[in-house]
Amino acid sequence: YVLELWPKSSTLTPSDRSSISPPHARCLSSLRLRRVDLKMKKLDSTKSLLIKSEQLLRIEDHDFAMRPGFGGSAIPVGIDVQVESVDSISEVNMDFTMTLYLRHYWQDDRLAFPSSSNKSRTFDSRLVKKIWVPDVFFVHSKRSFIHDTTMENIMLRVFPDGNILYSVRITVTALCSMDFSSFPLDTQNCSLELESYAYNENDLMLYWKNGNDSLRTDEIVLSQFFVEDFQPSFGLAFYSSTGWYNRLYINFILRRHIFFFMLQTYFPTMLMVMLSWVSFWIDRRAVPARVSLGITTVLTMSTIITGVSSSMPQVSYVKAVDIYLWASFLFVFLSVIEYAAVNYFTTVEEMKKLKRAQVIPASYNATQAMAFDGCFHDNDIDLTSFPEVSSTPNTERNTQSRNSTVSAPAEGTRLRRRNPLKHNLRFIMSNSYMIDSYSRVLFPLAYLLFNVIYWSMYA
Repeated sequence: YVLELWPKSSTLTPSDRSSISPPHARCLSSLRLRRVDLKMKKLDSTKSLLIKSEQLLRIEDHDFAMRPGFGGSAIPVGIDVQVESVDSISEVNMDFTMTLYLRHYWQDDRLAFPSSSNKSRTFDSRLVKKIWVPDVFFVHSKRSFIHDTTMENIMLRVFPDGNILYSVRITVTALCSMDFSSFPLDTQNCSLELESYAYNENDLMLYWKNGNDSLRTDEIVLSQFFVEDFQPSFGLAFYSSTGWYNRLYINFILRRHIFFFMLQTYFPTMLMVMLSWVSFWIDRRAVPARVSLGITTVLTMSTIITGVSSSMPQVSYVKAVDIYLWASFLFVFLSVIEYAAVNYFTTVEEMKKLKRAQVIPASYNATQAMAFDGCFHDNDIDLTSFPEVSSTPNTERNTQSRNSTVSAPAEGTRLRRRNPLKHNLRFIMSNSYMIDSYSRVLFPLAYLLFNVIYWSMYA
């Protein structure tokens, strides 16, 4: 084909256009399109399709194993964090899991490039491996990873003046030293700490990019905790072999929801204690009923204590829930001991009544023998059928001796005061039914006083 070119200012007449063959027309139109593309490429080098990103940023011309400004002052690296979620908090392992967006800001003049429109360029993780980035790590972290679905969640944005934004999406599990002395009425202070691993304060200076506004959070809802506050802070960490390092803190306060533990622990414990008081209204001679009720409440309290202990770390100090559970267990245990005392004193009282008879008549049947087994009240036992003891010389002598001791003391005789404690104890032993009467009042009042003191201290 022969290509005929016309001057730029010349115009084609209709006759000239008709004389151009179709191949000539296609060549002419393609030349015009290429001339337009060249004009657009000259306007902005960042839009050039002929220049690769590595060539534009001159990556091959620099050694990015060294930090920017090596040999000079420390390079400032700003940090910005957005907390996406607090995934879990484990009391047993004493740690928490958090997902966050970690953003780094710094300037590297080696990556500056010409751009008439001052527009930035955005890259993914493939370019990050070829340039220098801050080596920030999480102190006291147990596990951490960068999300990689569907690609690695890494973003690198380079501005024409060399300013860089480097953002990653990370899930980290870190240690949180918890104090369970007030559990479950406790408040925990946890922190996530960021620090450079290789560069001390002479080479890299970490700081919060926008002060207190550098830490942002989405709406966080937890099942057992309420997040009261997120607060950034700054500090220094010293290592004897490498020196001082800048350290950033993400502090947050967790307050535990008490309603779950009220339903699972406190309310069942209160009911078991009150159930143990029912035995005070059961007849003291109904041995199977009172013993089975006492053993049932004791075993139920043991199950509650075991369940709570299995979900908690094995700490060497007493927790608030331990105080409540063991105090309640003590009340339940004392109710069983109370019936043991009542049953013992009742048996002793009946044995004394039978010993006073000294002789058991032949007509003594099984109904009277039930007094030993404790199936009737004392008033229901008829002891009039037992014969009275006949007077003997020995009994008369004992009566005279008792009468002689009652006579007025001689002059100079030393009087001994009667012990009121022993007198009251003997009175209670002879009237064992009064123990149940006192227990009906003393046990609820003591437990009520314990609850008032407990909730005033820990609530």
